[in-house]
Formats: sequence, structure tokens, C-alpha cells
Amino acid sequence: MRRPFRRSYHSAVAGRTFFVATLIAIALPIWAAQFGSFRSPSYPNAQYDDRWVFSRLRYHPSSSWNHDYPRADRHLAYIVADLSKARVRTDRSNVFDLGDPEIFRHPLVYMSEPGFWDMTDAEALNLRQYLLKGGLILFDDFETTQWNNMADQMRRVLPELQWVTIDVTHPVFHTFFDLKKIDYDHPMFPGMVPDYKALFEGNDPNGRMIALANHNNDLAEYWEWSDRGYFGIDPTNEAYRIGVNYVIYSLTH
Repeated sequence: MRRPFRRSYHSAVAGRTFFVATLIAIALPIWAAQFGSFRSPSYPNAQYDDRWVFSRLRYHPSSSWNHDYPRADRHLAYIVADLSKARVRTDRSNVFDLGDPEIFRHPLVYMSEPGFWDMTDAEALNLRQYLLKGGLILFDDFETTQWNNMADQMRRVLPELQWVTIDVTHPVFHTFFDLKKIDYDHPMFPGMVPDYKALFEGNDPNGRMIALANHNNDLAEYWEWSDRGYFGIDPTNEAYRIGVNYVIYSLTH
């Protein structure tokens, strides 16, 4: 299978500690200087210059959108920049309201805790247009019955589409890294195994994915704390591999 944007990192990736060691080396000095607290309001967005920028969606009135922000966002960007030939902004990330036309400049948008998400009709229309014009939305950090609210909101956006369960055989898990396992436990709930569901253009599972839900999972929790060693090396590395695959998929589909 063709590996777009791929570098020759075989020896480095073979090491179990590679991602975490890389992140500590490149991220800790920057975070110590710029971000003293782990919970903060949004920072200024990156001025668009055609580089990939981690772009997070904000919703109101809940503030749950900011879970793991901004550390998770920047950490994943560092890894994508270091491992691929994609042009990436690592000095900033974006936070957009759902109705912001700027989201159309970015192929992937991320939403945290969609179990608490709400939006206006105008925002639902803007998100629909974004997805149908080539965008991909990633839902993360929600569990059990929190699925219901996310699914209800997406029915307002794309009522004609049906969620499809995907597994490790789907191409998104082989776009950059050839993943063999994607069912590592939720970082905060040992024993909770994630499931992955997607919406596809035209309800065709072989077509372009336009929404991807990491249900019963929290990839960003792994990303956020990867430089502190709070979670195991293996699941943390796998969370990064999955995230890199999502980014490269959005850039190439």
C-alpha cells in the first residue's frame, strides 16, 4: 500500500519508547516556557498558511470541549511533524466555533466530549457543508450513553447517514502505520475497550469517511500526559499511531 508523506523511520519506530522519548525531548522545554497551567482558555489561533494545524471545535454553553487542551493538540502535532513529511504548525493550535467559516481551511476537526455538545441550527448547517465538501470530524473522549447525545446532534447535521462499526481492517488504520491492534483500554477506565464507528459519504463503507467516533476511548488523554509517564508506553504509543493515521487520512482523502 502506498504510504503518503512517509519517511524512513523504521528503526526508530521499532523502539517501544520512541514516541514518548521523542515527545519529552522536543516538547517539555517549550511547554515549560509557554504553558504553566494544564487548564486554560483558548490561545490565539494560527494564521492560515497552508500547513496542517490541529483544529479543535468549541461548543457552548458547556466547556467540556477543552478537555486535554492544549497539551494533547500540540503533542500530536509534534509527532506528526517529526514522523512525516507533512508541513505542520507545532507552535500553535486552533480552536473554532462550529459556525466559523475558517474550518473549511482545515481537513480535520477534533471534538472532545461530544456527550455534552449542543449547537444552533446555523452551526449544524455549517458543519454539514464542511463535511460534504471534504472535511472530516473526529469525536473523542466520550463513554457509554454519552454516545446518544453525539448521535442526536449528528442526525441534525447528516440525517441521511448511518453509523458503521469499523475495525482494524479499515484503511484508516493503515494509512501511515500498519496497525495490528486498536483495542487498548480506555486510559481512565481500565477494562473499557473502545469501539470505533464512522459515517461515510453516500453510506458507502468503501467510500470517503466524513466522521469518526472513538467511543469508549480517550486518545487525547494519552497524548496530553505522554511526557509525564502517567500511562503505559504501549497504549500511549498506539494512541499516537492511531492519531497520526487519522491526520494522514484527512490529508489524502
